[in-house]
Amino acid sequence: MDDFAALRLQIEWGADEALDEAPVDRLRVVAPAPPGPLSQSVAPPPPIPLPQGEGGVQTPAERALRSATAATTLEQLRSAIAAFDGCALRDTASNLVFAEGNPAASLLVIGDPPGAPEDRSGTPFAGPGGAYLDRMLASVGLQRGNLLLSHLIPWRPPGDRPPSAGELALCLPFLLRLIAIAAPRRLLLLGPLVARSLLPQTASRRRQRGAWIDTTVGMPALPTFSPAELMRTPKDRRAAWADLRLLRRTLDAEESGA
Repeated sequence: MDDFAALRLQIEWGADEALDEAPVDRLRVVAPAPPGPLSQSVAPPPPIPLPQGEGGVQTPAERALRSATAATTLEQLRSAIAAFDGCALRDTASNLVFAEGNPAASLLVIGDPPGAPEDRSGTPFAGPGGAYLDRMLASVGLQRGNLLLSHLIPWRPPGDRPPSAGELALCLPFLLRLIAIAAPRRLLLLGPLVARSLLPQTASRRRQRGAWIDTTVGMPALPTFSPAELMRTPKDRRAAWADLRLLRRTLDAEESGA
C-alpha cells in the first residue's frame, strides 16, 4: 500500500485531523528508563475502615436471618418483619401482609406474593383470588378459618411484578421461621414460584403435581395451581381438582390414624 492509499484509508476511517505538530515514529525502539529509587514509589492508599456494629458488619440477608431466628412466637415474628428495613418492598407496599388463620392447624397454605387487594387490606388472600381460594377449599370440605394461610413474601411488589431473587432471599427467612414456629404437618403450595422456593431443585424443575413431595423444611408439600392461574386458565381446573381430592384423602387418613 502506497502512502496515498494509506492516507485515503485513514480519512475513510475518520482520521482527518493531526494530533501532533510533528510526525512521531511509533515503531522506533526506545530504551526503558532506569528504575527510580524505592523511596520514591507511591504507597497504596490505606483501606477504608467499615462501620462495625454488634457482631460485625451484617448484610441485609444476614440481618433478616438473625431477626427471624430471634422470634419464638408468631406475634414476635410479625413484629420482626414489620421492623425489618432491609427490603425495599416494605417502602413501596401499603401494608404488611402476615399469616392468618389457625396457628395450630395441621395444614399451612402458602400462596404467591400479595397483590393489590391484599396490600390494601393487609390480610392474606383477599379480593377475587381469595374468594376463589375459598371455593377451592370448600370443594373438599375445608375452611380457611381452620387452616393457616400465608403468602410467600409479606409485601406486594410494585405493579404486581414478580419479586427479584434478592427480594426472595431477604424474605425467605421469615417464611421459614413461620413454618418452624407453626410446625404444620403438611404444606399446600399454590403456584410455581412458591414451589420453586420451597421444593428441592430437581422436584421444582419438573414441577411435579399430583403427589406429596419432601421439601427443604422437613415436611411434605403438595404443589398445585394458584387461584390466579385457575382463573386465567380454566383447562387446569381438572388437574387442580385432582390435587384437592388427594389433599382431602391425605388429611382424612391422618385424622383416622390410617
